[in-house]
Amino acid sequence: MSQQPGLKWLALMIAIVVASTGCAHVQQPERRIYVISEDTRGVGTALGIGGSGFRNCDAEQNACYDDCWKSEPLPYPQTDRDGWLRRHCTSKCLKEFMECEKANEQKARELKFSRVDDAIEWIRNHKAQVALGTVVVIAGVAFVITTGGSGALILAPLVL
Repeated sequence: MSQQPGLKWLALMIAIVVASTGCAHVQQPERRIYVISEDTRGVGTALGIGGSGFRNCDAEQNACYDDCWKSEPLPYPQTDRDGWLRRHCTSKCLKEFMECEKANEQKARELKFSRVDDAIEWIRNHKAQVALGTVVVIAGVAFVITTGGSGALILAPLVL
């Protein structure tokens, strides 16, 4: 039996191309509603701020500055409250603001997933850290955490 070596080579190359293209991209999730849990108990309890689940860094910085200005005694030999204390409070509160922004960026990265199952599992394990209305991105598709009026905690496509 004589087989053409070029035909074998071509068949092998076609098989490799077909196999690799199936894995070359992330499939988008179905645009349907996913049930996270049967009730909303515990959702957002660790936030203390409501809304989107992110901290309000501007408000925190303003509160920090007000508290610093009112409570910081001037260290010896400082006597210029407007000069030294203003610089001190500005520096201290800017540092806290930057840490707050970094925490918000980290939280935003946490809410991006490549698979629906991973997103649902993470939300189930971190219900206290998310709020209703939080946007979750799964394989480039935006979903929102909501109740949908049923009382169950669901993950619904942002646009149907």
